[in-house]
Amino acid sequence: MPRTWRPPQRVIDIALVVLAALDAWLGSGHLEPEDVIMAVIACAALLLRRRWPLAVFVLTLPAAALTDLVVAPAVALYTVAKQSGNRWVPIVCAVVTATAAAFAFPFMEYVSSTDTVVSAAYLIAWAAAPVLFGQLVRTRDELARRLVEIEEARDHERRLHAQAVLARERAQIGREMHDVVSHQVSLIAVRAGALMVSAPDTDTREAARTIRGLSVTTLEELRHLVTLLRASGSRATELTPQPTLADLRKLVESSGIAVEFDGTLPADVTGAAQRALYRTVQEALTNVRKHAPGATAEVRLWSDADLLGVVITNTPPTRSALPLPGSGHGLVGLTERAELLNGQFLSGPTADGGFCVELRLPRS
Repeated sequence: MPRTWRPPQRVIDIALVVLAALDAWLGSGHLEPEDVIMAVIACAALLLRRRWPLAVFVLTLPAAALTDLVVAPAVALYTVAKQSGNRWVPIVCAVVTATAAAFAFPFMEYVSSTDTVVSAAYLIAWAAAPVLFGQLVRTRDELARRLVEIEEARDHERRLHAQAVLARERAQIGREMHDVVSHQVSLIAVRAGALMVSAPDTDTREAARTIRGLSVTTLEELRHLVTLLRASGSRATELTPQPTLADLRKLVESSGIAVEFDGTLPADVTGAAQRALYRTVQEALTNVRKHAPGATAEVRLWSDADLLGVVITNTPPTRSALPLPGSGHGLVGLTERAELLNGQFLSGPTADGGFCVELRLPRS
């Protein structure tokens, strides 16, 4: 879906300053010099509204209290409502602005109570409208970001599912080749070896030796093919090796979340252990992205005389998580992988509301 064109932010800010200055100029005929200064400050402050919204709001308050300026305070309220994560902040700012603007309306001079009520309603609506609009825009932007996150998570799940299907198919083919083809070629090699010993003539023994040599070479090739078939697929090529510890930093950097990476492991870690560590980090960071939006994570490698492992801890989410598609077997698969290596997989919530995942494997 094509994105809607929007003018640059700097153009929008300059246009708002010009509109606020026009509003101040139209009402400057009955203003005192100090009031004009407050109006100029309020209009100029709008250029800084994206960086310091609360400070700009404070700078527009004197103009709201001393003048009839409408645009600058409304823009400041809108910016506070759009950028503030606490919904009470823009509400308090709207109340303060309406109270300050009330000083510019001499209610007590009205002879009709109807005029007073109408003026009060106007002030409330004038202060509330920018806040409501700002909150609406903020909600729309958050929803757009969440939709992007959901789509990215779905794409990630689809890739993981495709890799899992590919790995299962390869494992099945590898088992068939190992159990059937390798067994039959081994029998050929054994029979050829027996024929080499019992053959009465030289030609037969040479033919048997050739058959046995070809059978042994074929078995070596089959072992190599079975190893390749049992490797899971990757985006680069279907026959590339499984990921290792050398790929961990790239995995962390491409996770899409803020991750602190620390620790090292000895150089003699086996390939199976390296794959288990990599898959544990991959699954843990995927779960952080899906179930703890806005959280940060820490990945720490460790080892001692008998064990080695990795600990992945994330902070509590900063916003509520939406339900995302998933198989629900990620942690179960990690537990099974750890048990196959005589290790231990632990997971559970932390005391501060985050989540911790740990894999422990024997050094041997």
